[in-house]
Amino acid sequence: MSEPLTTPGEGFHPHLGDRAGHRGTPLRARLHHIRAGELDGDTAQTGGMRRFAAVSGTTVGSEKLWMGQTHVAPATSSSDHHHGESETAIHVVSGHPEFVFLDDSGGTPEEVRLRTSPGDYIFVPPFVPHREENPDPAEEAVVVIARSTQEAIVVNLPQLYVLDREQP
Repeated sequence: MSEPLTTPGEGFHPHLGDRAGHRGTPLRARLHHIRAGELDGDTAQTGGMRRFAAVSGTTVGSEKLWMGQTHVAPATSSSDHHHGESETAIHVVSGHPEFVFLDDSGGTPEEVRLRTSPGDYIFVPPFVPHREENPDPAEEAVVVIARSTQEAIVVNLPQLYVLDREQP
């Protein structure tokens, strides 16, 4: 009694797909089904990792959300970066990526490493400089990312620094 799979791009309303003589359904008036093999690699990138968009302004017409995957190769570190005004939520799917940032709550900036496992979540506030590392010599790390902006904002940096609490 299983329902047939939807056809890519037809979302929840398969009868509303693009057909000859049919204008189609506007992007924001339907559900969207993005298959794992259809992720869009044409997104902002940081050295040492690959980002793939699933939900974005470009792929589905989202206005306030970006969601996709990031892959970090074995024994690889991303460049230092931040995501501008975006809040970022990360869910670890596979591997044991480490998320690195500087903390000065003790008065002196210290590097902090958050070591993760599959099933863990990380929250990255807006503008906080960080990097992802995958110390495993053999296994790729894969995470799912959700951002509070419609596109994957990435600002690559020459180094980590402590976010000035007086500025964004």
